[in-house]
Amino acid sequence: MQWLIEPFQYEFFRTGLSVAILAGALCGLLGVYIVLRGMSYIGHGLSHAIFGGAVVSYVMQWNFYIGAGAWGFLSAVLINQTVRKTRIGADAAIGVITTASFAIGVALISRYRRFTQSFDAALFGNILGVTWEEVAVVGGITLLVTLTILLMYKQLLFTTFDAEVAQVYGVRTQWVDTLFALALAAVIIASMQVLGVTLIAAALVIPAITARLLTDSFGRMMSYAVAIGVLCGALGMYLSFYVDVASGATIVLLQATAFGVALTISGLRHQAGKRLTHVHVD
Repeated sequence: MQWLIEPFQYEFFRTGLSVAILAGALCGLLGVYIVLRGMSYIGHGLSHAIFGGAVVSYVMQWNFYIGAGAWGFLSAVLINQTVRKTRIGADAAIGVITTASFAIGVALISRYRRFTQSFDAALFGNILGVTWEEVAVVGGITLLVTLTILLMYKQLLFTTFDAEVAQVYGVRTQWVDTLFALALAAVIIASMQVLGVTLIAAALVIPAITARLLTDSFGRMMSYAVAIGVLCGALGMYLSFYVDVASGATIVLLQATAFGVALTISGLRHQAGKRLTHVHVD
C-alpha cells in the first residue's frame, strides 16, 4: 500500500492526479457524442485550431482560457457554417480551417521566439506544472459541461442520432450544434495542460470507442467511457511517476491498451455468438 501513498507527498502529483481524473472524465463524457456523430476528426482538428488561439492570446496578452476558448469556439462554428452553407464536406472544412489556425500559431512562434519553450507544453502537455488554480478551472469546466449535457440530454441525443428528424420535431439543431461546439472547445482547453494538442484527440475518441465495443446501450456507453477516462488518468499518473515517462503519453497508451482488451472481448463474444447460431438441437 506504500506505493499508493508515497507519490502524494509531492504537490505536483496531487495537482496532476486531480486534473488527470477530471480531464479523463470530461473527455470520456463528450467523446461519446463525438464518436456517435462520426466527428472523430474534429477533435484532432479543433485542438490544433485552439493551439493557434493560445499563441494569439499570449501575443495579445489576453487571458489564456478566454482567448483560446473563444478562438476554438469560433473555429468550430465556422466549420459548421461552412459545411451547412457550401458544398464543402466536413472533413475538408475541418482540414482547411484548423490547419490555417495552427499555421497562425506556428508563424507567431517563429516571430516571437522567446516563448517557444512554453508552447512545447501546449503541444505535448505539462501536467506536472499544473497549479491548484488551474485544477479549479478544469473542475469548473467539468461541472459546466456536465450540467449542460444533463439539461440538453434529449436534444443532444436526438440530434446525434438523426438531425433531420430532430428538426421535424422542433429541435433547433443549429443551436444544439453551436452549444456542442462550445462544449468541445471548453473540453479541449481543459485537457490541453494534461495531454497537449497532439494527444487530445486520442483521449476524446479512445474511451468512447472502447465503451462502444462493450455495450449497445447509450447510457452504459457514457458510464463506461467516463470510467475508462478516469481510471486511465489515475493509473497513468502513477505509472508515469514510477517509470518516469511523460504523463500524457502514458495515459493515452493505457487507453489504447483498454481498447485492445475490449476489442479482444468483443471478438470473442462475436465468435461465441456465431458458434451458438450453428448449434442444432436433434
